[in-house]
Amino acid sequence: MTSTAALPAEATAPPEEPGRDPHARRFGLPIATCLVMGNIIGGGIFLLPASVAPFGTISLLAFAVLTLGAVALALVFGRLARRHPQTGGPYVYARAAFGDFAGFLAAWSYWITSWVSNAALAVASVGYLCVLFPAIGAHKWSMCLAALAMQWLPALANLAGTRYVGVVQLVATVLKFAPLMLVAVGGLFFFDPANLGPFQATGQSPAGALSASAAILLFSYLGVESAAVSAGEVRDPARNVGRATILGTAGAAVVYLLGTLSVFGLVAHEELVASEAPFTDAVNAMFGGTWGGTLVACAAVVSMGGALNGWTLLSAQTPYAAAKDGLFPRAFEKKRRGVPVVGVVVTTSLASALTVYNYTAGSEGVFEILVLVTTFTATVPYLLSTAAQIYFLLSGRGERVHRGRLARDGALAVLAFGFSMWLVAGSGYAAVYQGVLFLFAGVAVYAVMAARRQRTAA
Repeated sequence: MTSTAALPAEATAPPEEPGRDPHARRFGLPIATCLVMGNIIGGGIFLLPASVAPFGTISLLAFAVLTLGAVALALVFGRLARRHPQTGGPYVYARAAFGDFAGFLAAWSYWITSWVSNAALAVASVGYLCVLFPAIGAHKWSMCLAALAMQWLPALANLAGTRYVGVVQLVATVLKFAPLMLVAVGGLFFFDPANLGPFQATGQSPAGALSASAAILLFSYLGVESAAVSAGEVRDPARNVGRATILGTAGAAVVYLLGTLSVFGLVAHEELVASEAPFTDAVNAMFGGTWGGTLVACAAVVSMGGALNGWTLLSAQTPYAAAKDGLFPRAFEKKRRGVPVVGVVVTTSLASALTVYNYTAGSEGVFEILVLVTTFTATVPYLLSTAAQIYFLLSGRGERVHRGRLARDGALAVLAFGFSMWLVAGSGYAAVYQGVLFLFAGVAVYAVMAARRQRTAA
């Protein structure tokens, strides 16, 4: 195995050109920022306040702590993208630091995470679609078709070219943030401190309550790597990827924190604990009436559609980068209109198969278990990326390290690594156990691909 850490030229390799196709267009800073924000904020925010309400307002403190970790991780990705401005993100960084096998593990785990998560997002969106179109909920097959449509419409936008991916992402981000900011900012004018309830609502110790609420919130920031993964499609990636990552993460953090705080102050604690639609209850508390349900359902569908649009692109980018290096099948390397078409089709097909299985298996909990596994597989690329940054800082690689910022970058890398470890711990024993099995299944794939590369080189 040849470690690419010995190839300093890769750190300064120019980003790939998408060609002159009018349907392929590099993302500027605004679109790249929307990609990060849109992928971080999916549909979970619409249930988040009710999920953490049983712990009391101490959950807001947990959110603040997690935000610091997420921002540190975003800063690390920005530093890494400046040195390695290529499509692939965590895969590129892990391979540059630790060689092909580590790069493959990053790509494999990220790929599993993306297509299983896409299936989960699509299935979750059906509940909101049923609010808008009750006929969808009449039969499981109509629900299944709706979930498949939620996957393939973003896939078609991706296949149309990066130009359309960017347009869809920008529109979806604006449309979903309008109602969210209505509650996050407007709700502060209707804020009633009496609704907050106790600081600590459980019988646990403060540390126990903080950790328990953090376990629910831990995965709210998955997606901070979005701009780094698509660095090859970003204009001036060495400059814009880091900025987009930080701006997108900070924007998502503001929406999360203000939104949760506003809902806490708009809905009485006892009602919020039992609420199945906290943002709906918050809108109704602000303006009266019952139209909040429709508004929130529309925002949730748009939010999940935007997240699916962004994650579909990311799910194809990492296999594309690995395929260029011979670590994934060559078919994934095929690009058209700036988009890895085979990656989009294969990933969406796998997510669709999992969706159909979810509606036909009849075995309760199977789908939920698979989704839980992705909470572990998503953290593997984070750990490898932050470890790569620590390696670059400590190895004295002058072309990769700004010596004047060594102490600051080192502290950020250690904090981001700790945050990633916390993500793993928050996954739970069952998820880590099963996630490791998914990860090790990729070892056989790597063996086949490595053998093929060896025969080709011979």
